[in-house]
Order: sequence, then C-alpha cells, then structure tokens
Amino acid sequence: MKTVSYGDIEKILFGGAEMRISDNDLRDVEACHEFLKSFASEKVIYGINTGFGPMAQWRVDDRYLSDLQYNIIRSHSTGAGEPLDDLYVKAAMIARTTNLLQARSGVHPSVVMLLKEFINRGIYPYIPQHGSVGASGDLVQLAHIALTLIGEGKVHYKGEWRASAEVMKECGLEPLKIYIREGLSITNGTSVMTGISAVNQHYAERLLELSLLAAVWMNEVAASYDDWMAEELNGVRRQRGQQYAARRMRELAEGSQCLTKREHHLYSEEQKGKSYFEHKVQAYYSLRCTPQILGPVYDTLMNSREVLENEFNSACDNPIVDPVSKNVYHGGNFHGDYISLEADKVKIAVTRLAQTAERQMNYLFHDRINGILPPFLNMGTLGLNYGMQACQFTATSTTAECQTLSMPNYVHTIPNNNDNQDIVSMGTNSALLCKRVIDNAYQVMAIHMIALRQATDILKKADKLAPATRAMYDKVNAIVPAFVDDTPFYEEIANVEQMLRG
Repeated sequence: MKTVSYGDIEKILFGGAEMRISDNDLRDVEACHEFLKSFASEKVIYGINTGFGPMAQWRVDDRYLSDLQYNIIRSHSTGAGEPLDDLYVKAAMIARTTNLLQARSGVHPSVVMLLKEFINRGIYPYIPQHGSVGASGDLVQLAHIALTLIGEGKVHYKGEWRASAEVMKECGLEPLKIYIREGLSITNGTSVMTGISAVNQHYAERLLELSLLAAVWMNEVAASYDDWMAEELNGVRRQRGQQYAARRMRELAEGSQCLTKREHHLYSEEQKGKSYFEHKVQAYYSLRCTPQILGPVYDTLMNSREVLENEFNSACDNPIVDPVSKNVYHGGNFHGDYISLEADKVKIAVTRLAQTAERQMNYLFHDRINGILPPFLNMGTLGLNYGMQACQFTATSTTAECQTLSMPNYVHTIPNNNDNQDIVSMGTNSALLCKRVIDNAYQVMAIHMIALRQATDILKKADKLAPATRAMYDKVNAIVPAFVDDTPFYEEIANVEQMLRG
C-alpha cells in the first residue's frame, strides 16, 4: 500500500514538490479494481447496485448503475458559503489521492491519475466551506471535487474561476469516466477535513516555534533569571512536551547577554542583609512558566501529526474492497471522529498560545507591572502620544474570540439523513474553526512581536539579544522600526503576520 509521511505532504503543499504515483501503486489500484469488477457480479453491494444512505434498501437496475454514480456527485454538490482557499483544496485532493492509493476502494486507476494532474497543474475545484457533517465523511464537499473531475462545475485556475470542462480541455485532460463505483469512492471519506487539518498542522507547529522564541525574548526584555528553563528543573517533571519546550528555549537563548544568573545575584554574598529586592525574585507566570504552558501544546501537536499521517495513509470510504481476503466489507471508515477530536484539541492548544502571547504583551504594556518600560511602550509624549495602546485592544479582542471558538465542536452531533447518520463528527466544521483560531493567533503574535521589538529598542538591548531572537528582531524591525509618533498600524500588523507565516 502507498504510504506517505506528513513531511511528504508538507513538501507538496509548501515546498513545490509534485505529487508522484509509482507504477507499483497504480498496479495495486488496478488489481483492486479488477477484483471488484469480478466480485460484484450477481451480488448486492452498497453503492454499486443499491441506493445511498437510507435509500440503500432499494436495488438499482443494472441499466442505471453508471447513472447512479453520476447522481451522487451531482445531487450532493450542494455546499454553501465562501470557497476554501486553494491551499486547503490542494491538501484535500492530496488526501483523497493517498486514500484511494491504499487500493481498497475499487476505483479505476484513472481517478488517482486525474487527481494527480489537478494537484500538479494547480487546478482547484470550487469547494464551499459549508456542507459536511463529517460522517459518511465530507460527502458534499468531496462531491464538489468529483463534479469537476467529470468535467462539470468550476475550478480556480491561474487566479481565475472557470468552467472545469474548459480548463481540462486546455490542459489536455479527459473528464473522468465512471466504471463501477467512482462516484461514491471520490465523495465518501474524510479527505476535506484531513486536508484542512494538514494545513492547520503546519501553521500551528510554526506558531509553537514562534511562541518558544517569544518566551525567550520576553525573558530577555525582563532580564529574568534563567533557571526557569534549566534542564535540572524541567527534567524532574516527567512530561515530554515540557522537557522539549525547555530544551528548545535553552537552544534559542544560547548567546544571550540579557538573562540573569541567579547564582550571580541572589546566591551571592552581597545580598545578605537586604530586606527588599528591586529585581523580581521570580518572574510572572506568563514568563517563567512557559515550559509548563507550551509543553502540553507540543504534546498535542505531536499527537495530531500522528493522527493526520495515519489518516492520509488510510482507506476511509465505504464499503472497503479487499482483494487479499477476496471480500467486500461494509462499515464506517468514513466517520471523522479522529480528525474532529484532534482539530478541537489543536484549536484549544493554539488558543493557549494566543493567551500566553496576550499576557506577555500585557506585561510589556503595563508600566506598573514591568517597572522598566513606559506605558504601552510609548516613546513619545505621554498624554499626547499613545504608543501601542490600541494595538492591545486588537490583541485582547482577538484572543477573546479564540476562547469562544475553542468550545469543543466534536460533541455537537446532530442526527440527520433520516437518522441513518444518527451520530456525526462535524469534523470539517471542527477543522475550519481550528483554522480560524490559528489565523487569529497569528494576528496576536504579530502584534506581540512588534511590541517585543519596541521594548527592545526602548531598553537598548538589541545588541545583547541571543542570535535567534536578534534574527527575529531584525525581521520585525525591517517592517516596523522604532516609532515615536502615532501612526496607523493595520498594514504593519498584516505584513508582520505574513512574515511570521512564511
């Protein structure tokens, strides 16, 4: 069976690599197709010679078996709302291709070859955001992909929405032909929620790295004692993520001249007899507890990466065609619970990243808390100028929306389909809500990075930063240099966000 790593998926989505299908993979798909063709004769098999869903009790006459497959594509192309961006559509098509390459769906090899051409040529089917309940997979949204493969519907190609048939003709591609169950196999599965989640995973992992960097930079600004990330301290807490976070932050802090050694100050002879210490003995939680806060985020993302990788390498339609045991099995591999639950966990974890950034930002803006910076990092005249005061409004409101969106969606099942689908995953909704939270978190992080750059300039610490944090300082400074006068910030925030995503 075809197997891919999450790294392989990232290379196609973000690294410019092409989707490749080996001759061995095609032979496996062909063998499964040939087995189904011979096995299906004179047998009742769901979705081949029966209706779909609660209409499976009705046998379909052999004269209409091809019509049956076209009907599920056309009848289910009923999505609504804004279309998914090209990147998420591409990821969904990759997922559908790798699912079908497991050679347990009985489709003709032409299906995976046509999907490959769409992926590599940048032909993106119109997929509305709304329509999937995530059980029987993403029926509606996958039907929109299938619709374009048969030469109907519309696609986004070279920045324009055009008729699929027109683009296919221009590219020398033939519309998909129905053989046995191609209509059902393309539309039945978890590929859209999986594709969206694959893109989410990439950006969420990037956000975690940015959060680790920001935590080091924050502590440099505050001149914190550095033992909060010590190996000895974090090693006695037997949590993989915390130990990873602390180790990564030690790497990022390497070379810093801004952090303070406790043994040089509080453990020295000169502190004897003092009754009050100007410098905080322990920093606020949002600074010194970052290994404990970001560690569970790391663990969550590593688990979601594994689930995603497994889903890309799964046969997730129904029924499952097994040429090895020479049988066809009816079940529910299309059910999206795995992806839905992980998407909920990821969005909760990312909301925690946004909360941490927002609290660190509050420390920077609040002069009575930090004791070393002007209110709102205002380098102008207090009262006349406002620094980053209003930027905090944006960051706080955006973080609040993340908190609202973090309510679990996985448990919000609504029976439908004449109660045939009596418990559903809402997986694609979960993945889209997770996307929204990630987008929000990048906005918060962009404002936070601008604030860290401004604070660094106020304290004249740029030359003392660790090389890793100095590199980020330079990137942010190239977009938003130190400012005194009040000025609109919305374009700068957007530009820094784009830089952080890159």
